[in-house]
Amino acid sequence: MERMPIIAKKPHDAEVQTKGQSRLAEEMALHRVVESFRQDGERICYDPYAVHFLGPDLRKYLDYCTQNPEEAQKRTDQMNRLFPGVQNSIITRVRYFDDIVKKAVDSGCEQLVILGAGYDTRAYRIAGIKEKVRVFEVDHPDTQSRKITRITEIFGTLPDHVVYVPIDFEKQNLAQQLKTSGYSPSKKTLFVMEGLVCYIDENAVKATLSFIVNNSGTGSVVLFDYFPESVVNGTCIQEVGKNMRTRAIEYGEPFRFGIREGTVTAFLEDKGFYHIHSVNCADVKNTYFHGKNADRQICDLFAFVSAEVKP
Repeated sequence: MERMPIIAKKPHDAEVQTKGQSRLAEEMALHRVVESFRQDGERICYDPYAVHFLGPDLRKYLDYCTQNPEEAQKRTDQMNRLFPGVQNSIITRVRYFDDIVKKAVDSGCEQLVILGAGYDTRAYRIAGIKEKVRVFEVDHPDTQSRKITRITEIFGTLPDHVVYVPIDFEKQNLAQQLKTSGYSPSKKTLFVMEGLVCYIDENAVKATLSFIVNNSGTGSVVLFDYFPESVVNGTCIQEVGKNMRTRAIEYGEPFRFGIREGTVTAFLEDKGFYHIHSVNCADVKNTYFHGKNADRQICDLFAFVSAEVKP
């Protein structure tokens, strides 16, 4: 197993979490940390930097689990009863998105725009990005400020190929924020929205897709995940869907947008996209889960879609 990176010597663990910082973003980092501790042949994704984004509570929790494996297993079993397959689906999403980003880099993508970047680390860990691609990380200023602090601790300085663009998606204009940060609307660009679409309202989703269609070069692609509309509005018949919705509300980050089952292609065609490819976790499980991983449960409520801007 590869060693996880050493925690920065002076992390700002005493910092107070401000309003705009996302608790869920930190929890997503924890999922990547846990998966990264698996053996080479077992882990679905590997993120050597995710551990740096855990706050003091999650670090203590991780230490406790390491020192008390039996109790940790009990907690894991309890979470799996409430949220069967969710952790594995989150990991599947990371790997699926990683693979698409890698393909984009290899096929001449000039810009990568990560919307709602949270503690995404693709700009720092995927081969070729630093040399070939200009990355724009777009997120709420509070979460982004904490991330900038952590990135500086990890690397000693901020990478030259990454531009940090602060924004409140529902109050500020994405086009203005990006263009004043050096974004070029004529270049081939991959737009990534991982774990974002379900947390912003319909108007913000449509405005974001409209910006992409009208401000990107030939061959540009959008990639995002989404939940069925039933999960968002509370009518999902699966217990796991109800539990996910309840937890999001408890975290103060409720689901706000979903796409009605079977309509994602029509939804995106109407917005100016084509070459639309949509899958759920069940569709891609066999791509990633082999051998010892074959029996790992997934949640088919997680869906991923990529679409190209019409020329």
